[in-house]
Amino acid sequence: MTDVTLAILAGGAGSRMGMPKAELRVGGRPILEHLLARFAWDGPTMLVTAPGRERPPGSESLGREAVDAVAGEGPLRGVLTALEHAATDLVVVATVDMPGVIQKQLRWLVEELSRRPDALGVMARRGTEVEPFPAAFRRTAREVVTREIADKKLSVRRLVARPHFLAISAPNEWGEEVWRNLNFPDDLAGL
Repeated sequence: MTDVTLAILAGGAGSRMGMPKAELRVGGRPILEHLLARFAWDGPTMLVTAPGRERPPGSESLGREAVDAVAGEGPLRGVLTALEHAATDLVVVATVDMPGVIQKQLRWLVEELSRRPDALGVMARRGTEVEPFPAAFRRTAREVVTREIADKKLSVRRLVARPHFLAISAPNEWGEEVWRNLNFPDDLAGL
């Protein structure tokens, strides 16, 4: 995976959490450090933040930081920022608020995308539900993502309705922990 950029989206305000999620701590260390240990990524790494949320704790552990050009356009803007700043053709995108994701899931997404040279992006499907993250994209997906944002269609999940974006059934053995999302302070219990 040395030729795939890992981008971690960490630009949200965390209004339900009561603080920006990039400032959370797990086991006494910044959540970004916790995630990087779980991902054990060999390739380039990038943190994607929003204006005014730059350099959260642990950000120095990532190879670079890219800041969204426009605030308030959600995770789809973060995906675009990652695609615009990646130096590799493939980008796997994780979020700062999904601590159950490990390298195994990221690698699977990249492998699924790599097997499909015409695909621009791959997300996981759980039953009938499309999970927008983690996801893998070709850098060339930025054209479609740019149009979606210009049309004020800001849903990452909605990309699978576009040509060349796929939702593929996730392996059953992944379990529910992978999809755990930190939205409220109580969600940190057990980490």
